[in-house]
Amino acid sequence: MPQSEQDEPVCKDRLYADPQERIDSFVFDERVAAVFSDMISRSVPGYATIIGMIGLLAEQHATPGSRLYDLGCSLGAATLSMGRAIGERDCCLVAVDNAQAMLDKAVRQFSRHPLPKLETYCADIRDVAIQDASVVVLNFTLQFLPVEERLPLLKRIHAGMREDGALILSEKFAGADEEEDRELIRLHHAFKRANGYSDLEISQKRAALEEVLLPETLSVHKARLREAGFGRVDLWFQCFNFVSFIARP
Repeated sequence: MPQSEQDEPVCKDRLYADPQERIDSFVFDERVAAVFSDMISRSVPGYATIIGMIGLLAEQHATPGSRLYDLGCSLGAATLSMGRAIGERDCCLVAVDNAQAMLDKAVRQFSRHPLPKLETYCADIRDVAIQDASVVVLNFTLQFLPVEERLPLLKRIHAGMREDGALILSEKFAGADEEEDRELIRLHHAFKRANGYSDLEISQKRAALEEVLLPETLSVHKARLREAGFGRVDLWFQCFNFVSFIARP
């Protein structure tokens, strides 16, 4: 998310810089919220491009009177990108996150930028009603849900979308076989080292995410989207083991 002079300063991510006796599972708490902007930009290749293009895709698909959902909005980067792109169009932005610390910071960001109609909710995205949606964004969110709960959520999203709407789904994915997976992970770790993370930070962060971020193969994602009812699924972005799909009803 581009930072203006009015935005909060970006704090450097050093959460895993020191050796830890016990690695707890990763949670989106106050410590993570404080450094998330730096963490995501240094950890996800192409993140700024994805955020920018979410705005462009929203501009193409948002229809008057509809709702645009950012499910798992974190600090609100995708919400802001969509809001800027649709301008004065008569749409309602809906930003949802289950981590109060993340949503609080997102709300502060929203207050600094002019947006159209906006609703924010601290809630589990599995409990949020999807209604009259022209755009739904799951930007590195689905991967944190238990695998068995992903299809029911996608079915609910599909059922709540307009016929000409679009789902934007960004995910970290697993390689189709062990060799591909190892190579993608190697490249991702090289990317993180190039952005200043040490081997210790990479190792400890990976251990923290092992049981909470569960990646799947591209073929699994595509098949599930089609099973959920989406008639067309296109891969529009990939860098190493990070991708983004656009799926249409």
